[in-house]
Amino acid sequence: MTTTKTFRVGGHTVEVSRPEKVLFPGDGITKADLAAYYRTVAQRMLPHLRGRPLMLERHPDGIDGPAFMQKAVSDHFPDWIHRAELPKEDGTVTYAVCDDTATLLYLAGQACVTPHRFLSKADRPDHPDRLVFDLDPSGDDFEPVRTAALGLRELLEELDLPSLVMTTGSRGLHVVVALDRRAPFDEVRGFAHDAAELLASRHPDELTTEPRKKARRGRLYLDVQRNAYAQTAVAPYAVRALPGAPIAAPLAWTDVTDPDLTARRWTIGTAEDLLKDNPWRNPPRPRSLTTASRSLRAMGRP
Repeated sequence: MTTTKTFRVGGHTVEVSRPEKVLFPGDGITKADLAAYYRTVAQRMLPHLRGRPLMLERHPDGIDGPAFMQKAVSDHFPDWIHRAELPKEDGTVTYAVCDDTATLLYLAGQACVTPHRFLSKADRPDHPDRLVFDLDPSGDDFEPVRTAALGLRELLEELDLPSLVMTTGSRGLHVVVALDRRAPFDEVRGFAHDAAELLASRHPDELTTEPRKKARRGRLYLDVQRNAYAQTAVAPYAVRALPGAPIAAPLAWTDVTDPDLTARRWTIGTAEDLLKDNPWRNPPRPRSLTTASRSLRAMGRP
């Protein structure tokens, strides 16, 4: 007998089938638990999703089973879920856009554990409003990640680019800069690459921009490859498909100075503590890269 759990939200009825299905076997977290979490964080999470095409990381048999990344909206998705049809090399893709709580719950009911968002919005998909540096450590020691994040923040402040920081819920941190959408992706990625190169040149024994793992030689990788059309980054407050159900958590910069910080500090089980404060309550205004690019050149980028 198939069971369902019904949510009535925003004028829509969302039915989550097999709500008792365990998605995180080691923790006993079910599909109903996942949906309940996303309903709890929706008000905080939706401003970071609205208007953005999504890549859906789905785990229909739980995180220990086969998973897949879904770009195109399935035919059975309700008509009220917003969509964005965007070009690709040989045609178009119609992505889901999560603009409301009902959509977030529906995606959870589809065993979408983790929504990954575009760094641009659907109305101007080639002009990002977010620049992301992904700080990817070579090992399990989180100290290099904290140190690199603080160093990157200092460099960005030299360039008059205020930044936000978040855990990925997996291994590292994301440092995020809000942009005014004037520059296309190629320009944004070029700037991010040059900034990362400059920071790595200041700390050559600790940091690298080398994408090949063998060439990193234990150094932390400053990854800027997400800054490209149709690439995605994990959404703030998204659950990761890892034991313990860790959360990609927005931080205050003071959190990064805590030696006990890890990428998986917050989980579904500790979400209540995470939601006590909103470190991104007053985000920096979006910035142009024009002046920052001139300043970066003046610093003598590598």
